[in-house]
Amino acid sequence: MSYLNVVIDNKSDSTDSFFTYHCDDDSVKTGSKVFLPFARSKKLREGYVVSAFEDEEMIDEKLRGKLKSVDHVDPDVSLTEEMVRTAFWMKGRYLCRYIDAIKCFTPAGNKAKRREIQDSLAGDTGSASFIETLTDEQEEALARISKPIQNHEHDRFLIHGVTGSGKTEVYIRAAELALQQGRGVIILVPEISLTGQITERFLGKFGRDTVAILHSRLSAGERYDQWMKIRRGDVRIVIGARSAVFAPVEDLGLIVIDEEHESTYKSDFTPKYDTAEVAIKRLQDKDSQGVLILGSATPSVVSYSRSQEGIYKLIRLTKRYNDVDMPRAEIVDMRQELKEGNRSILSRRLCEEMSAELKAGRQVMLFLNRRGYSTFVSCRECGFVAKCPTCGLSLTYHKNDGTLTCHYCGHSELAPKKCPECGSKYVRYFGSGTEKVEDCVREMFPEYAAARVDLDSIKKKGELKKRLKDFEKGRTRILIGTQLIAKGLDFRNVGLVGIVSADVSLNIPDFRSPERAFQLITQASGRAGRGEREGKVIIQTYDPEHYAIELAASHDYEGFYQSEIKFRKYMTYPPYSDIIQILFTAETDGDAKAGAEAWHESILAKMPPEERVNVFPPQQAYMSKIRDTYRYSLIIKCPKGKRHAYARLLWAVKQEHSNKKGRKKYVAVIDINPYSFS
Repeated sequence: MSYLNVVIDNKSDSTDSFFTYHCDDDSVKTGSKVFLPFARSKKLREGYVVSAFEDEEMIDEKLRGKLKSVDHVDPDVSLTEEMVRTAFWMKGRYLCRYIDAIKCFTPAGNKAKRREIQDSLAGDTGSASFIETLTDEQEEALARISKPIQNHEHDRFLIHGVTGSGKTEVYIRAAELALQQGRGVIILVPEISLTGQITERFLGKFGRDTVAILHSRLSAGERYDQWMKIRRGDVRIVIGARSAVFAPVEDLGLIVIDEEHESTYKSDFTPKYDTAEVAIKRLQDKDSQGVLILGSATPSVVSYSRSQEGIYKLIRLTKRYNDVDMPRAEIVDMRQELKEGNRSILSRRLCEEMSAELKAGRQVMLFLNRRGYSTFVSCRECGFVAKCPTCGLSLTYHKNDGTLTCHYCGHSELAPKKCPECGSKYVRYFGSGTEKVEDCVREMFPEYAAARVDLDSIKKKGELKKRLKDFEKGRTRILIGTQLIAKGLDFRNVGLVGIVSADVSLNIPDFRSPERAFQLITQASGRAGRGEREGKVIIQTYDPEHYAIELAASHDYEGFYQSEIKFRKYMTYPPYSDIIQILFTAETDGDAKAGAEAWHESILAKMPPEERVNVFPPQQAYMSKIRDTYRYSLIIKCPKGKRHAYARLLWAVKQEHSNKKGRKKYVAVIDINPYSFS
C-alpha cells in the first residue's frame, strides 16, 4: 500500500492544499490523475498526485485510520514530474491556487467515446519552399544556438531580426537539431492567425507525422486528441499560441517564442502567467536543460534590457533575406489634410500610392487597430452618447447589420434612428474602424477585390484561413485589418502598407503606449517589400512629431530603445520595477471599493514604512464596470529585486482576508506585470 498527497480539483481557497489518501494501485505515481471521495460529497472528485510514499510514519498517527482510498486512476491522463514541479513554481510566482496551475498542463475536453483520434492537420501538405542557403547572419545565429542544443545545456537567446530577415528559417534549423538529439520542440506564435503559415513551413520540412497544433480555435475534442498524441510521444514538434507552452512534451530541447514582444503572451486569465517565464522554468528543469529562443523585429523593452544585462544572449539579423532594402516610410500629417479640405479617412497620398501599386499588379494592406464602422454614436442636439447598459462604455456602430455592439461584453442592439433621450433626428456616427475603411476602399477602388480581417469578420471556423489564402494567391488585391494582419504574415507581392491611424495605440492610458505604437507601426510596415522589390509604407497620423512614430518610420529600434529606457528608469517602470495590479470586482460599486480599501489597509500594515510610498491608493479601474460588475484597482510598484518579498506579503494578505468569517462580497485577483490596466 502506498500513500499519496493529492491536489483536489476544487477551486476554493479553503481547499488549496494537499490531501493524503492511501492507494493499492502500484502504478500510481507523481502526476497521475485519480478519482476519489472528497469531504461529504457522494460524487467522486478529480485529483492530481503531487507525491507518493510508502512510509506510514510520515503520516500523523491520529490520521492513519481515517484516510480515504483512491477509487480509480485515469489510465490516459498523467503529468510528468517536470510539469508538477513547474506548476508548484507557478503557484508561488503568480499567487494562484495549486489546481489552477496544474490544470494548465491538463487536456481540454474529455476522451470521446468510440472515436478514433482526429487528425486536425488532415489535408495539409505544408509548404515545400525550402531555403537551401542561409545568409551569413543566419549561419552565425544558428552556430551560436547549435552548441547548447547539442550539449543538452540550458541557454537563452534573443534574436533581434528586422522584418523579413529569415528568423523562421533559423527556428526550423534549430528544431531540426533538437529532433536529431531525440528531443521535443515547442514553437509559439502570438496569434492563432499566424499558426497557419508557420505550420505549413514546419509541415513542409518535417512532415505531418511529426507536428501537432494546439490553440483555442480547435474544438475541445480536437485539443484532447492533440494532447494525447503529444503525451504519448507520437509527435515531437508542437506549434500553437500561448497555452501551448504547457504542451506535455517530455525531454524538452527547444522552445521558440516568435514575436516575443506581443502582449498576448501574458495570460489575462488565472493564473496570470508570463509565457517566457514559464518557458524558462520548464527548460531549466533538471529533466529538460533545453534552449529558449525569443524572436522579434521589435523586442519588448524589458527583453532587450535583459539582453543588455546578459540574461539573454543577443543575436542580430540586420538584413532582409532577399537583400532588398527595408520599405520606404512616409509620414502624412492628417491635420494638414483636414486644413486642405480632405475629410476622408484615407489621405490623398495614400490613395495615390494605392492606385499606382494596384495598377502595377501588386497588392496593398491597410492596417487600423480599431474594429467596426464608427467608434461611437452621438446626438448633436442634446449630446447623448450610446453606451452599453451593463458596462457603461461607448457602443461601436457596425454598418453591415445596423447594430451597436459592446466589444467588451458582447451586448448588441439596433442603432437608433432618433435620439432615445430627446427624440432628435440628428444622430451622427463618429470615429472610424476597419468596416468604414472597407466601405471607403470599395467605393474608391471598385475594380479591385478587397477583404477585411478582424474579429467581427472571421467568426466562422476556417474563415480566417480562407481570407489569408485568397490574399496569398492574389485573388484579393486589398487586405484591410486590425493587428491580426500586422505581424508574422509573409506575402511576397505586397508593395504598399497603409497605416490608417498611427495614433490609436498612443492614446491608451498605459506607460507602454509609445512602445506599442512603435511595435505596431514597425510590424505592419514589415509586411511590405518581402518579395524582390522594395516596399512602401504610408503612416497617417495627427501627431507626426511623436518620437515613437518618427523612429518607427526610420526603422530605428535602437534609437527608440534608448529614448524609452531613459523614461522607464526615471519613472521606475519595468524593467526597473515590477508593477502589481490587484483588481477587485463585485456586484455593487460599494462592495468593490470596500474590498480594495480593506486590502490597501492590510498591505500598508505589513509593508516596511519606507516602502509604503510604493502602494498607491485604490481607485476605480479604467474600465470601471463590465457586464454589470463593478471594478476597483490597487497598484503597487515593486522595486527591482523585491518581487519575492512582495509576493509573500500579498499571499499573507490574501490568506488573512480568505480566513475571515462570512462570505466575501468581492473577488480579488492579483496580476504581476499586467499588459493592460483596464
